[in-house]
Amino acid sequence: MLDAIQVTLAVVIGMLAAIIYSLRILVLLERRIARMDLNIEKIAIKMVQEELKIERSLLSKSAKKSSKKKK
Repeated sequence: MLDAIQVTLAVVIGMLAAIIYSLRILVLLERRIARMDLNIEKIAIKMVQEELKIERSLLSKSAKKSSKKKK
């Protein structure tokens, strides 16, 4: 039969294995979240660039209209 020391040792080893597995899962989730964050940043940068293009085109159109009115 198993004595108390062996049972305690088995429980401790099982707990350590569970902790290591949990840390592994946490690392994988953190990497996935980091990738998602990077993708969100890329999308935000593209949106800002598109907004700047739209603003420039609107400014150039309004500048053309105002120059035509002056003539």
